[in-house]
Amino acid sequence: MKRSVALLLLATFSLATLCACNTMEGLGKDVQKLGEKVEQKASN
Repeated sequence: MKRSVALLLLATFSLATLCACNTMEGLGKDVQKLGEKVEQKASN
């Protein structure tokens, strides 16, 4: 039972990691835009 749960968690983590590779570039752009907005508010 523990082994099947561990394998299920490993498969889920692996799938999430593979899917995240495609979205990390978009996430990076969003974080960069957020940082720019914070800088603009700080300079005002």
